[in-house]
Amino acid sequence: MFFTYLRRELRRRRKAALVVASGLALGIALVIVVSSVSSGMGKAQDKVLQSLYGLGTDMTVTKAAPAQADSSDRPRFRFDAQDNGSGAEQSSDRVMVQGFQTLSAATVTKVDRQTGVSDAVGGLSLQVIKVSGEFTRGQFQQNQNGGNQQGGPGANGGGSGQPQGEVRGGGANFDVNSYSVFGTDVTKAALGPLTSSKITSGRTFKSTETDAKVAVVDSAYAKEKKLKVGSTVTVKGVKFKVIGVATADSGDAAANVYVPLTQAQTLSDSKNKVTTIYVKATDSQKIDSVKSTIQKNISGTTVTTSADLADTVSGSLSTASSLATNVGKWLSIAVLVAAFLVAGLLTSSAVSRRVREFGTLKALGWKSGRVTRQVVGEAMVNGLLGGALGIALGLAGAYVVTAISPTLQAQLGGGGGANSGPGGGGFGGGPGRQAAAKTLEVALTAPVSVTTVSIAVGLAVAGGLIAGAFGGWRASRLRPADALRRVE
Repeated sequence: MFFTYLRRELRRRRKAALVVASGLALGIALVIVVSSVSSGMGKAQDKVLQSLYGLGTDMTVTKAAPAQADSSDRPRFRFDAQDNGSGAEQSSDRVMVQGFQTLSAATVTKVDRQTGVSDAVGGLSLQVIKVSGEFTRGQFQQNQNGGNQQGGPGANGGGSGQPQGEVRGGGANFDVNSYSVFGTDVTKAALGPLTSSKITSGRTFKSTETDAKVAVVDSAYAKEKKLKVGSTVTVKGVKFKVIGVATADSGDAAANVYVPLTQAQTLSDSKNKVTTIYVKATDSQKIDSVKSTIQKNISGTTVTTSADLADTVSGSLSTASSLATNVGKWLSIAVLVAAFLVAGLLTSSAVSRRVREFGTLKALGWKSGRVTRQVVGEAMVNGLLGGALGIALGLAGAYVVTAISPTLQAQLGGGGGANSGPGGGGFGGGPGRQAAAKTLEVALTAPVSVTTVSIAVGLAVAGGLIAGAFGGWRASRLRPADALRRVE
């Protein structure tokens, strides 16, 4: 009898049922879209962070560089003036540690032994400044006591034992190129910034190539310099054979050139030194406690987690994320509350229009509880119908966002500065590539999880119960005499 009556009443009041269901559907659809977009924001931010420190890294350990570098640390280059402007091409490399002060390689072992640390690996971030060019013909005048040979940008005279002076009546044509090099521990390939790139040509390092003169280059840098597998990259006179080309999964690559850690230490005269230690925790839920342990037991270091780095993300990604989290959340709540109230009021109003019907049923022996259950049943069906419509609309909205995939921009380390944290020159990607000052672009998606759909179903049931509560309360107050008064 219950289901027969329910089916008949819903059929008779299809328009009213559709109005109630539509109101609930709007609120539920909005919740799904906002939740899925927020999830997409989180994934986009993860991609941005992953492009810096690589997969599997929960935190990094670094040591801040001095606030102001000494003037003696400025790049100085040595050139041979013997050619007296003959036009012979010359070049000079300066390899510098980038981003942070160096840490002893023994610190890596010490970090690895801390409670809660699953694995730790060191890396060395370098910046190479290469000056190359030639002196044009002119009169070369040598200083007997060794002066500066002026040959162009950055061509400051260097060491003793070389003729020094200046070119007069002629000139010089020098180019200055800068690129980043990262020394990676080839014995632990699962950690570090190289894991944020995929080998698209050739191969990656072998664990036995700890001191081999081999290199993996970023695809964008390889294209710019016309490099491929088998090519040679020369750094400070040392030739490295390109064994692989890597393409960053998201944003910029962590470095232009990757070489074995030992080779990077030799190039920069940083034997047994690293700039960044990449740490993987045994439990991702206890990262804060691991961070505290490392900071307590290893003084003078800065421990930065991915959550810390996430706080430095700015740009349209941050703005959109804030809107989705704050404005979207409260808008969803407001629409849901309004939808529930409207559904309840419409159901109560519908019961009021059915006074004679329910009064007659009570006169025929229906108890108040039975009438209330009938009203609640109808409201529940309307709620489930609204939930189904809302889920369909929400999925359609999420699909449209994913199909359009609007591009968001993210800038990292806006408030950190080069020496204050990873964003400034080397959280994971540190490699001195100054990634913090660069803008990364990420496509937004709106993935819908099973949890989100489950929440939508729960809201549909809740909406039906609230509407049924309004209607049931109104129906329970009806008396058989109400039907007679309505007839009169």
